[in-house]
Amino acid sequence: MEQKGLVHLYTGDGKGKTTAAVGLTVRAAGRGKRVVFCQFLKNNQTGELKVLQRLEEVTVITDYPVQGFTRSMTSQQLEQTRTEQQEKWKKATALAVEQKASVLVLDELMAAIGGGFVPLDWVVSFLQQRPDHLEVVMTGRNPPLELIECCDYHSEIQARRHPYEKGILAREGIEY
Repeated sequence: MEQKGLVHLYTGDGKGKTTAAVGLTVRAAGRGKRVVFCQFLKNNQTGELKVLQRLEEVTVITDYPVQGFTRSMTSQQLEQTRTEQQEKWKKATALAVEQKASVLVLDELMAAIGGGFVPLDWVVSFLQQRPDHLEVVMTGRNPPLELIECCDYHSEIQARRHPYEKGILAREGIEY
């Protein structure tokens, strides 16, 4: 008998939300479970994608890499990014259903929702209507209350100290 899938939310201002989602992805793949992994508002150059793409059980969505920070985009670039991120959402959720995946990871989905790139009602509706067996993992800062209420797990990672405070920038292989 297949287990019921639950909904996870990894949030907060601390380092480790994506790392937790990647860890769960690797754990599931290690047990032979199919995983669809999608990062929103990232450039597809993250170190974790290079490893996840090698795993037969994991489908990584790499369509529509974001070119730069949204805060410096023109209105035309923002609209294009909105369209692309919505397409990415549609592809990830459709693939998870079509492939009968056990896990769907939606990394930085909170940023996509908060920035108006993926509509909150799409996400809530999907969570309510997803296949019973599908485990869904979402990450990002400042989740809307409606999403928190949909979750079975809500883990908050809190920053107590960060090297950025000392002027140390993100390092390849550690932060990205």
